[in-house]
Amino acid sequence: MAWISLTTDYGLADGFVAACHGVIARLAPAVRVIDVTHLVPPADVRRGAAVLAQTVPYLPEGVHVAVVDPGVGTARRGVALATPGGTLVGPDNGLLPDAAEALGGVTAAVELTNPAWLAPEVSRTFHGRDVFAPVAARLASGAPLADAGPAVDPAGLVRLPEPVVRDEPGGFAAEVLTVDHFGNVQLAAPGRRLAPLPARLRVAGRAAAHGRTFGDAPSGALVAYVDSAGLVAAAVNGGRAADVLGVAPGDLVTITAEEG
Repeated sequence: MAWISLTTDYGLADGFVAACHGVIARLAPAVRVIDVTHLVPPADVRRGAAVLAQTVPYLPEGVHVAVVDPGVGTARRGVALATPGGTLVGPDNGLLPDAAEALGGVTAAVELTNPAWLAPEVSRTFHGRDVFAPVAARLASGAPLADAGPAVDPAGLVRLPEPVVRDEPGGFAAEVLTVDHFGNVQLAAPGRRLAPLPARLRVAGRAAAHGRTFGDAPSGALVAYVDSAGLVAAAVNGGRAADVLGVAPGDLVTITAEEG
C-alpha cells in the first residue's frame, strides 16, 4: 500500500502536520501522502468522522490516518482497522468506524501497543507524530497488521451515537451532521427521505425549493437537495445556509412540504 492519507484537526499554523509528514518520510520514503484536511474544527470528532467516511472511498487503497483526538494521552486506545478497501489508523474514539464501513467493514482490528513500532519516546499530547504516523508508515511499507499489537474485538470499538432522523407530519426532522466550507448544511437523513416531497418546502420554517443543485433556487434563496454523499442538505444560492438557518452540527432541522 504505497499511499497514506492524513485527516486531522491540527490546523496549518503550526508544525504538527509537517512533523507527521517527516516521520512518514523517514520511515517510508517511497510512500506518497495525501492530505485530506487538517482543518477539522478542533476536537470535533463527529465532523472528522464524516469527512473521513465521505472521502476514503475515493482515495487510492492505502493507510488512512485520522487524528481528531481530544482524549490523547488518556486511557483511550490507539487502533488500526483492516478493511477490504484499506487500513485505518487513529484513536478509538468513534472517529474511524464510519470510514471502515465505507470501505467494506472491519475485517481485523489491533491495539497499537508494540513499542518497536512507535517513537522511542511517545509524547502524551502528540500521538499523531509518535504513534499513528510511524504505525502507518510501517503498514504502508508492507509490515503485517498483527505486528502492531494485540487483536481487539471490532464489536468493542467506540462508536459515535447515531444521529437523529425521525418522521414529522408532512416530512422529517434530521440532525445537522456537518456544515461545509460554503455554509451548506448536511443532514444525517439519506436522500430517499427527500424524494417524495413536493417542489415547495419548508426548511426549519423557511421557504425553500426542492431541487437537484444550487441554481434550482433563485439567488439568495434556500434549496433542499441530495448532496454528493447521498444525504439531504440545504444550501442558499449564493449564500450560506448555516447562517440563514442559524444552525450548527448537532441541531435538529425539520423539512416538510409547504402548505397551501
